[in-house]
Amino acid sequence: MINHLAHMVLQGAKKYGQRPVFRLINEASGTLENLSWDFLASKNKEVSKALLSLGYSFESKIGIFANNRPEWTMADIGILSIRGIVVPFYGTSNRDQLKYIVDETQMELIFVDDAQQLEKALWLLDKTSLKTIITFTNANTINHSVISWDTFCKLGTKDDETLLNSALENAHEEDIASIIYTSGTTGEPKGAMLSHLNFMHAFKINDIRLDITENDSSLAFLPLSHIFERSWTFFMMYRGGVNTFLSNPKKVIETLPLVKPTVMCVVPRFFEKTHEGIFEEYHHWSSIKQKIFDWSVAVGHQTIGKHRLPFLLSVKHKIAQKLVLGKLMGIFGGNLRTTPCAGAAIQPDLLKFFHAIGLFVNYGYGATETTATVSCMKTDTFDLNTCGSIMPETKVSIGENEEIIVEGDTVFKGYYKKPVETEKVLQGKAFKTGDKGYITDDNYLVMTDRIKDMMKTSGGKYISPQKLELLLGQNKYIEQIVVVGDNKKYVSALVIPAFELLQQAHPHLNLKSISNREIVDHPEIIKFYKQLIDQDQNNLDGYEQIKRFVLLPEPLSIENSGLTNTLKIKRKHVTELYKDLIDEMYQS
Repeated sequence: MINHLAHMVLQGAKKYGQRPVFRLINEASGTLENLSWDFLASKNKEVSKALLSLGYSFESKIGIFANNRPEWTMADIGILSIRGIVVPFYGTSNRDQLKYIVDETQMELIFVDDAQQLEKALWLLDKTSLKTIITFTNANTINHSVISWDTFCKLGTKDDETLLNSALENAHEEDIASIIYTSGTTGEPKGAMLSHLNFMHAFKINDIRLDITENDSSLAFLPLSHIFERSWTFFMMYRGGVNTFLSNPKKVIETLPLVKPTVMCVVPRFFEKTHEGIFEEYHHWSSIKQKIFDWSVAVGHQTIGKHRLPFLLSVKHKIAQKLVLGKLMGIFGGNLRTTPCAGAAIQPDLLKFFHAIGLFVNYGYGATETTATVSCMKTDTFDLNTCGSIMPETKVSIGENEEIIVEGDTVFKGYYKKPVETEKVLQGKAFKTGDKGYITDDNYLVMTDRIKDMMKTSGGKYISPQKLELLLGQNKYIEQIVVVGDNKKYVSALVIPAFELLQQAHPHLNLKSISNREIVDHPEIIKFYKQLIDQDQNNLDGYEQIKRFVLLPEPLSIENSGLTNTLKIKRKHVTELYKDLIDEMYQS
């Protein structure tokens, strides 16, 4: 088999035939519908032939701007099969983000999903190179540039099939498969070029590390536009597993009992919110029920990392599973055994809690530029205070300023049309990640912060904002926090309260009857947060501690440009947006 994604899918169809490869959630009936490998191969061919009939071919940049659904991946593979280049967009991208990428890639065709995405794509038609829009849903429009999915899939001819066969014969592992634009937390987005070899090698090393088989099923709820979910979706196909697509990630908890996945990739925020939900319920229980819960979880903690349990612990564990742990695992559908997890920092205590209840959270480290995973945990040996063991056939070293440097066949080919930016980070197959970290004596990788995010106070002390944000962000009354302090005389913060919990904690203030603006200006609420922050940072050195803070009435979001599409804080933008408030915190 050629090291090429299109050939991987063809090989899978040949091997598995009528076995399911995808499952579709029928919203009306609340059931799952199977889509077979044969159906996938047939639909991929239709997509490829249709693209060829419209004049697209080798190295054509074609966009996918849609929510998760089987057609997303069908379009993806169809593009790759003609040796085209897939340029994914987050389903929540705004007009300016879309225009920047369309302009840079000179894209002419894009696949879209819902009405909002179609409206944004239509806006691009007379402002950019974009000529054709394919809608996965039957859009109510008479614009001649818009073609429905069903109509589009019928465009190909026998001549196009000849061209497709030729493209597949000439496919090469060094072909660029995708240009994936990074979030741009500190500047303009950069398009990371990933080859078919990058993807295929990633699958090879993940197959060595992870125990995933054709009997596994996954739920894809993270955006397919991100390297994590997209490469995981392909990896499930590489292993012959089944994937179910969820278009609305907010419905993940209610969907898990229906899908009952055995594996799925997640981000730390998923576990933070789940943990918060569990303990919100906990506080309403009787003291006896709480004690049973605490005992069961404590027993679970004793089993972490143990492959054979002593007899007495084994008996206790079976009781704990029946009383509590099994019910907690039921939240995830009952069959979930492991979850690759990455994308942000996570508290070790949070990892330990979910390991204790029986879920192997395989926390790791990676980047778009490394085709996702650089390190993750081995099932037989791990340290929950780290980002796991370095992947097979991957070299990691620590460079100047403690920068993590990655070498191997998963390292990207450079940033599209940005040679200067490429030269800054790429030397051969060595990628300078921009992340600060170290390798432990046991060869585990630890990532401590983004080098660009590190702050230096005017007194010369270095501050890790990630450390502070992770510490204080675990407080249930803090929804979000942004630490400030670069070139300042002390550390300060912008804090977004968890308004709903705040209202429950202070019923005597009748907070539901006033606005968020009035809440954050309330003297008693400000005093409450001062006490919380002081308590949580009590063990930090004085120079690390937050001296002043401001409560904000509105959460940071993708819509207000406070967060990237991967839910990372746009630190530079946020500090500029709230410059006046930040300046006030440093006035004597």
